[in-house]
Amino acid sequence: MSFLRRRKVPKTQNSEPQEIEGENEHGDKKTKPRPKLKEPKRWSCVDSCCWSIGCICSIWWFLLFLYNTMPASFPQYVTEAITGPLTDPPGLKLRKEGLTVKHPVVFVPGIVTGGLELWEGQQCAEGLFRKRLWGGTFGELYRRPLCWVEHLSLDNETGLDPSGIRVRPVSGLVAADYFAPGYFVWAVLIANLARIGYEEKTMYMAAYDWRLSFQNTEVRDQTLSRIKSNIELMVATNGGRKVVVIPHSMGVLYFLHFMKWVEAPAPMGGGGGLDWCARHIKAVMNIGAPFLGVPKAVAGLFSIEAKDIAIARAFAPGVLDKDVFSLQTLQHMMRMTRTWDSTMSMIPKGGDTIWGGLDWSPEGDFDCCARKLKNNDAQTADQSGKGSLGSTKRVNYGRIISFGKEVADIHSSKIERVDFRGAIKGDNLINTTKCDVWTEYHEMGIEGVKAVADYKVYTAGSILNLLNFVAPKLMARGDAHFSHGIAENLDDPKYEHYKYWSNPLETKLPNAPDMEIYTMYGVGIPTERAYVYKLTPAAECYIPFQIDTSAEGGSEDSCLKGGVFSVDGDETVPVLSAGFMCAKGWRGTTRFNPSGIRTYVREYDHAPPANFLEGRGTQSGAHVAIMGNFALIEDIIRVAAGATGEDLGGDRVYSDIFKWSEKINLQL
Repeated sequence: MSFLRRRKVPKTQNSEPQEIEGENEHGDKKTKPRPKLKEPKRWSCVDSCCWSIGCICSIWWFLLFLYNTMPASFPQYVTEAITGPLTDPPGLKLRKEGLTVKHPVVFVPGIVTGGLELWEGQQCAEGLFRKRLWGGTFGELYRRPLCWVEHLSLDNETGLDPSGIRVRPVSGLVAADYFAPGYFVWAVLIANLARIGYEEKTMYMAAYDWRLSFQNTEVRDQTLSRIKSNIELMVATNGGRKVVVIPHSMGVLYFLHFMKWVEAPAPMGGGGGLDWCARHIKAVMNIGAPFLGVPKAVAGLFSIEAKDIAIARAFAPGVLDKDVFSLQTLQHMMRMTRTWDSTMSMIPKGGDTIWGGLDWSPEGDFDCCARKLKNNDAQTADQSGKGSLGSTKRVNYGRIISFGKEVADIHSSKIERVDFRGAIKGDNLINTTKCDVWTEYHEMGIEGVKAVADYKVYTAGSILNLLNFVAPKLMARGDAHFSHGIAENLDDPKYEHYKYWSNPLETKLPNAPDMEIYTMYGVGIPTERAYVYKLTPAAECYIPFQIDTSAEGGSEDSCLKGGVFSVDGDETVPVLSAGFMCAKGWRGTTRFNPSGIRTYVREYDHAPPANFLEGRGTQSGAHVAIMGNFALIEDIIRVAAGATGEDLGGDRVYSDIFKWSEKINLQL
C-alpha cells in the first residue's frame, strides 16, 4: 500500500523567500522578501478516488433529478411556449368528467423499487439507524460500499437476517413513491388518484422486504397478515366497497402468492376462507407482470450481468472488476444477490413448453426490424391481437444460453454436447488467497467450469439444472419456496403447499367469478430473451462466464446485438411472460381459472418523450417509466372509480401475443 502514502514534494522557486524590487517614500529603490507561500496539500490516491466517486455520483443524481422533474419544475407558460399546450393529466381530465373516489386502491411494489431501512447493524453502520440503505440517495453505497453490501445481504443458509443485522421495509406511501430523488415509481399515479379525491385512507402501499422469499415475509414480518388486515379495514371503512389491487413487476407474483395464502387454512395460510377474494377484491390490475418469469433473471444469477452491465463492461474493461478501484464489484454483487431468495421467483416457468426448445420458440418469427418506435401521435391498437410483424429469419429464442454465436444459430443436430451434471467439482480456478469476496464459483474448479461450457446450450428446461450446479446454496433454499413447472393435476394435494402459490401454471385462481384480472404492459422496446456467452480468461477470483458482447447478428436490424437476442416487450419482461396467462392460460374457464374470472390484455405501445421537458415521457412503455403513462393511469382511475374491463373497451393489443399463445401446446 506504499502508493497511498503522501509523498514529499520538492520545493519550487515560489516556496522560498525572494527579493522584490520597489521604491520607498523617498524614491529610493529597496528590496523586501517575498512572502513564503504554503506548500500545497498533496492528496493521496484514496482521497482522489473518494472525491472523484463522490463528484460523479453527485453530478449523476443532479442530472437525473433535473431530467425527471423538468416538466414539473418548469413554469407552465415556459413549457407551453416550447412544446405547445399541455395535455391535462389523467386525474384532472377524469375529474372534469365527474369521476370521484369509489373503490379503495392497494399498491404492491416490485423487486428493488421499495425502500429498505436499517434497524440494527454492525459497527460500520454507526449512525444509520432508520436511514435508508436502499432507495433514496444511495449515499452509503459509495461512502462505505462493503458495509452496505454486508447489511443488504441475507444469511446464505437461512435466507433470513444475518446475526446482528435487521433491515426492514419502509412503510407508508413513501416506501415506493420515488426510488431515488427525481426518479418516480408510484408518485405520478398517486398524484393523479388524489386529483379525483383519493387520500391516504383510501390508498395503501403494501410494502414488504422484496429480498425475502414470499412466505418468509410472513414468517419474519407478518407482512401477508398485515395486507389481509389492511384490505379488510379499507373495505369495512369504505362502505363495503371492494379494493382494486395494483401490483407492479415482482409484486404481481407476490400478490398471486397472497391470494392463495389468504384462502389457505392456518398455520400455513391466512385462514380467510375460499370466498375471501370474492368478498374483498374488485379487480387486480397487474403492471409489467413477469407471470412466467424473465430470462434476464437467469443472466443475473449466472454471471451477475444483463445487457446494460455487459455493454458497460465492454466499453470500459476492468471498471467493474478489480482493475481500477481494487474492489471486486461484480463478485460482491453476486454474493449479495444470491442471498435474495425472491430472485428465484423470476426464473422462467413452464420449461420448454412455454419458452421453446432447441429449434423452436413461440416468438421465433419475430421481425426485429418491424417494431419501430412510434412517435407521439396516437396509434390505433389491433383489438384482434393479430400483429403486423413481417416474416424474417427464425431466431432460436428457446436457447436461453448458448456458448458461442455459432451454437446459437446452427441446427441442434449439429451441436455436440457433454452433460455437465456428472462433472466433478474441485481444483480451484486459480489462487484465491487474495480474493476480497468468496463466490460459489471458487468451489467449481476448472473442470466444473469447462463442463458448463461444453454443454453448449441451455433451454428453459435445463436452466434449473444449470443453476443448481453453479449456485447450489441459493437453489437449495429456493426449491423450498418456489416452483417452475406445469401442474398435471391441480387437484393433487401437493399443490396446497406455498411453494406453488406464485406459479400461475401450478395453482388455481380464486373462486371469485365477479373479480377481474388485467395484465397491463409496454410493448415496442427490445427486451432481453436469450444470450450468447463465452468463457473468460482465468484470473484471481474471477467470474468465469460473461456475455459475449462481440456476438452480433450481422445487420442493423438483427435481433442479436452485443451478445443479447431481443424480442418484443417492455425492456425487462418479454410479451410472452406478461401476456400469455390473460391471453390464453386464464382466458375463459380453464383448469387454472375454474370460476371464469374475466381477464383483459391492455398493451401500451412505447413512445419516447418528444423532448427533454417530458422527462421519461407520458407514453412510455418501459418497465418502470410506464407508471407515468397517461393511458395506463387513466385505465386504472376509471376502474377504481367503478368501470369494468368492458367499459374500457376490452383487450387493447399491439403485439402478436394471441398468435404466439396459440403456438403453445398447454392443456387447459
